[in-house]
Amino acid sequence: MQQIELIKNRVSKTVFYKDLGRIDFKKAWDIQEELFNRNIEIKNKSKNKEVDSTKNHLLICEHSHVYTLGKSGKVQNLLINEEYLTKIGANFYKINRGGDITYHGLGQIVIYPIFDLENFGIGLKKYIILLEEVVILTLANYGIEAQRIDEATGVWVFHGNITKPRKICAIGVRSSRYITMHGLAFNVNTDLNYYNYINPCGFTDKGVTSMKEYLGEEVPIKEVQKVLIEKFVQVFGIDHLIV
Repeated sequence: MQQIELIKNRVSKTVFYKDLGRIDFKKAWDIQEELFNRNIEIKNKSKNKEVDSTKNHLLICEHSHVYTLGKSGKVQNLLINEEYLTKIGANFYKINRGGDITYHGLGQIVIYPIFDLENFGIGLKKYIILLEEVVILTLANYGIEAQRIDEATGVWVFHGNITKPRKICAIGVRSSRYITMHGLAFNVNTDLNYYNYINPCGFTDKGVTSMKEYLGEEVPIKEVQKVLIEKFVQVFGIDHLIV
């Protein structure tokens, strides 16, 4: 497995952590936008005078059924119409992250880091790699070997007699002036049938999976959340996690 250099020996990194619980996607998006814009405003004022420093936030939550399409995505990758969306109890949003279409739903852990990457001394490419590393290390805790694949952001696994990779975690990020929003969607006990209505992340030659499918049993989602946050602290070198 590729060795990833974790962040350490830098200035103090404080992160404000909040568990939003089960929350409507649009409401969580609004919360992100508020925190994101506040940091951008601080950055814009910081050129020539002393101002408050930016703050790093880590939001964790779970959404009801929703499909989101990134700004570079193709709406054709949503394979159903508005009437059928209503029938299956799902919403659809075009949003301002990178990437194509993905699904959020119950049994899936969604994490939104609103980070100032300058606080961590990294750029966007390294940030994506570290997000992947958080999930890879989390899965290793459960005996699941996961990996990256070239030119396909996210975390992937191979299992059983399946020869094509299956995505277990999707990643899509927006960044401006080194401030990030959006993040990752990690399938724990997710109902994978909802992926039948899209080409996940725009791919037609790859599949999706979950921890439940891989292990053959449900996994306590709060337990996985705890491990994920521990790995965030480890990978990003967070030295103060404020709840």
